[in-house]
Amino acid sequence: MANILDIRRRIRSVRNTRQITKAMQMISAARLRKAQERALSARPYAQMLTNVLKSLVSRAEVYDPETGEAKHPLLADRPEQRILLIVVTGEKGLAGAFNTNIIKAAARFLEEKRDKAVEIIAVGRKGRDFFKRRYGAVPQTAEGENVPAGFYLTAEYIGILNRLEYSHASELSESIIERYTKGEIDAVYLAYNEFKSVIAQRIVVDRVLPIEEIGEVATAQADELSEEARQHAAEAAQAAGVSVRAADTSAADRVAAKFATAEVDYIYEQPPDELFRGLLPKYVSVQVFHALLESIAAEHAARMTAMDSATNNASEMIDSLTLAMNRARQAKITKEIIEIVSGAAAL
Repeated sequence: MANILDIRRRIRSVRNTRQITKAMQMISAARLRKAQERALSARPYAQMLTNVLKSLVSRAEVYDPETGEAKHPLLADRPEQRILLIVVTGEKGLAGAFNTNIIKAAARFLEEKRDKAVEIIAVGRKGRDFFKRRYGAVPQTAEGENVPAGFYLTAEYIGILNRLEYSHASELSESIIERYTKGEIDAVYLAYNEFKSVIAQRIVVDRVLPIEEIGEVATAQADELSEEARQHAAEAAQAAGVSVRAADTSAADRVAAKFATAEVDYIYEQPPDELFRGLLPKYVSVQVFHALLESIAAEHAARMTAMDSATNNASEMIDSLTLAMNRARQAKITKEIIEIVSGAAAL
């Protein structure tokens, strides 16, 4: 049987660990609230931009009436031979299966596109470390020669999720828009954790370019949370005082939607075609920015849930060790009593 002193040391160690995990849970809960508020505050702008574009579509010639081809390069649909995949993971661990699930979803997508040339942009340290160990850079090819089929890590964005600004998403979106416009890539996909609330989130792979329809997201792959994971997340949120319900923005969405559906002939300062060409890249930037905001909130929710489970496990371990210590102490006392009685009987 273990020494009582050793058991006491283990109990003290586990108790200290529990204090750390509890503190990390509270910190993640506070950061989750801020991330939710930030994602929610960015939604009215995105919604109004979408509705403005919808209004412009009905007043501008987006497609050539004779050939039916898109006039804007971001609407041009080409056969997918060279694909760009943006994978958004976290910067740190201790978030349960958050990073693993996103990487698994990206790996399934890559498996489906194994006969294509897929370039990967890793946003977040965990995704960068994973793909850097497996894939190299794009090989040098002669001018006009196609890149051979395979997977390549072409860029990485590390540290931007800690202090995310719109300029970071704008820089990323401008680079992919430029490459798509030049015809260097045929499609752009974004793999991230879509977050609505603590219990309403899923791992998705959305197609960002080409744009099929304004305001509609083309989802190529989606994985919902399991019922067990939702239950754990709800329990962790309840313990940390975080709401499990998504914010109700239906009223604001209805007001914003009136702009696109109102039968009013707006007077534009520039021609509708020119406005549409200028606003469409901003629409892509807002999509990327919103995905990054949701991924940050989902990471904090996953870390809060993981730290809640760690705290509960530490409490159970302390109870188990306390019981073992009491048994060892009782056995020691019983042994001493037996030795005293045996010594007295011998006299």
